[in-house]
Amino acid sequence: MTQVALITVHGMGVTPPNYADALMDALRTRLGALAGQVVMRSVYYQKILQDNQLLVWDRTKSQSALRYDDLRKFVLYGFGDAAGLENRKEIPGSVYELAQGEIARALMSAHTLRPGMPVVFLAQSLGCQVLSSYIYDAQKAAEAKPVGAGIWRNIDLWAQQAYGRALTASERSFLAAGSCGGLVTTGCNIPIFVAAHKEMHIIPIRPPASRFKWINFYDPDDALGWPLQPLSGGYRALVEDRAINAGGGVLDTVLKSWNPLSHNLYWQDDTVLDAIAAMLRRLAA
Repeated sequence: MTQVALITVHGMGVTPPNYADALMDALRTRLGALAGQVVMRSVYYQKILQDNQLLVWDRTKSQSALRYDDLRKFVLYGFGDAAGLENRKEIPGSVYELAQGEIARALMSAHTLRPGMPVVFLAQSLGCQVLSSYIYDAQKAAEAKPVGAGIWRNIDLWAQQAYGRALTASERSFLAAGSCGGLVTTGCNIPIFVAAHKEMHIIPIRPPASRFKWINFYDPDDALGWPLQPLSGGYRALVEDRAINAGGGVLDTVLKSWNPLSHNLYWQDDTVLDAIAAMLRRLAA
């Protein structure tokens, strides 16, 4: 058995720093003795955005008789996240760049424990776009192609600022997802970001490693979760789409699983958890 890393990336909306704790506990139970071989890390970028969003919410709520608080918060925080990440992303210190820095730090933490270990990424909602952009940029940088935004525009400068030194070759490869053997996306809204592009320009990441597998879970009732294979030939070749009824327990079926609230239930779903555990077992073997 070898060690393997699980790196989670959260989605849009109000998100606490411990957002992945319940998921990780559920996976440890499924993995049994193998759990000790899995290094679990969570990427948390919501703190970059949340204070400003809370200020806007407090100001508008205190001065207006608004209805549907929960829905309005979801829209404000969710679409505010998406807009914030894409707006002026090319400027130094942009939200886009800072979010990528959080992914790199989570990977560096895992690399410190065992350089080159296989990595499984789990991304939810907007986090799928954030992670996909990160890997796409890293792959362009590895080919010496210009990168317009984010830490991979000048990874050496970012490393100097973050760690006070240059990256080793092993670190650079690992931070570029070079040992990523698996990606699980849930409630993925990448199609929203590429919908305005011609099909020939909708290009996914390349498989980072020879054993790479990408499973995309979506609930047909989730308006923010989409299949990826229809986007282009590249996605058809790379991604396995799986339609599920997220949160299909008896109570959740009645209250949530049949409507858009299912967007936040993927990580509680047995089908998703079983698939993540199976991917970790495959890479640890």
